[in-house]
Amino acid sequence: MTLRRWLVLLAALLGVALTARLGVWQLDRAQQKLALQAAMEVEAARPPLSAADLGSATPLHRRVVLRGQWLPERTIWLDNRPMDGRAGFYVVTPLRLTGRSDSVLVQRGWAPRDPANRTHLPPVVTPAGEVEITGRLAASPSRLYELGTGEAGLIRQNLDPAAFAVETGLALLPLTVIQTDGTDDGGLLRHWPAPDLGLQKHYGYAFQWFALCALILALYVWFQHLRPRLRRQQP
Repeated sequence: MTLRRWLVLLAALLGVALTARLGVWQLDRAQQKLALQAAMEVEAARPPLSAADLGSATPLHRRVVLRGQWLPERTIWLDNRPMDGRAGFYVVTPLRLTGRSDSVLVQRGWAPRDPANRTHLPPVVTPAGEVEITGRLAASPSRLYELGTGEAGLIRQNLDPAAFAVETGLALLPLTVIQTDGTDDGGLLRHWPAPDLGLQKHYGYAFQWFALCALILALYVWFQHLRPRLRRQQP
């Protein structure tokens, strides 16, 4: 075998090994996400927590039943959050917890956006006094791509609880609550999408890597073995 053919064989073997390894890695990532999904389902099935149980080590996705008072003057409207195929906002309001000195950010629900004026905020009822809400624990609200560090104000693209605590001086827990029910409806929709763990993305990437692996192998066999043999057989 000539040096050129050895180099082609080496390049083909490296390409096949690399693409196959990347495909296996994507499948492994998918398995990790499946394990995470199973853990989330286990947490969601456990008995709900109360305000006294919340802390920095509280597991996410756990159900909660909380009592407290809304701080409506600190409400934030997260823009570009569709629900049921309509454009609108996620309404996020701090809830000062009963029996504690701190608060937690609550993703209360969805409100529609005025198509004629995006800065016009729809009316949302925020009851005074103590309320009881149910929900599930989450990290910060889902993040969207934005240029720069983001804007302050009532309407924002993203909201980081730690930065918002510094901005407002509120003692906020390092998590949020996605409200699912409660005495406060406020005219808000709560058809929350299921958490997207990206399983289909990993399966799609794995398919692409394995397909590229097969293509490299097929091209090597065709150009280095089959086509030369067919040429020698021609009269």
